[in-house]
Amino acid sequence: MMNTLVVYYSKAGSNKFLAEKIATHLKCDIEKIRPRLDNRILMMLGMNLGNLKLRSKVGNYERIILCGPIWMGKFIVPLQNFINKYGDQITQLIFVTCCGSTFKGKDEKFGHNLVFNHVKGIMKEKVMHCEAFPIGLVMPDGQKDDPNAFMKAHLNDDNFNGEIAGIFDAFLSKIQNS
Repeated sequence: MMNTLVVYYSKAGSNKFLAEKIATHLKCDIEKIRPRLDNRILMMLGMNLGNLKLRSKVGNYERIILCGPIWMGKFIVPLQNFINKYGDQITQLIFVTCCGSTFKGKDEKFGHNLVFNHVKGIMKEKVMHCEAFPIGLVMPDGQKDDPNAFMKAHLNDDNFNGEIAGIFDAFLSKIQNS
């Protein structure tokens, strides 16, 4: 088994849930990205919110799984700062997100595939895989078009089943066999 570190940023909790679930299944280390200033509006504007320092030595791990949200189709500042600071120490990178985009809309203006391509452009051959876990997969059909319900939806043990659990199992199988 590969020596793996899961590094995550989560504002609302879904990406924390996802990162912890990955770390538990892989039995690996996990660390939260803690920006000096944790302000969503400033992050969406692309402002650098302070130096990023981890307790873990990134270079000691063969594989880094970076987990964090995509906001309005953007690779957010805490994740960018992580890549900027530690990218040269990373041998293999897997990027994972619980996001608002759908598989159907993955290539649209706010789609997750645009961020995946951005990460691949920065990290090149170091990117082994990117995976999206759309939050809409855990919402009741009648609420998927309701922006308020959408913003309040979060991954948790009660709703992490069905299609999203199947995607998670396939993701684990893929990365454990690579």
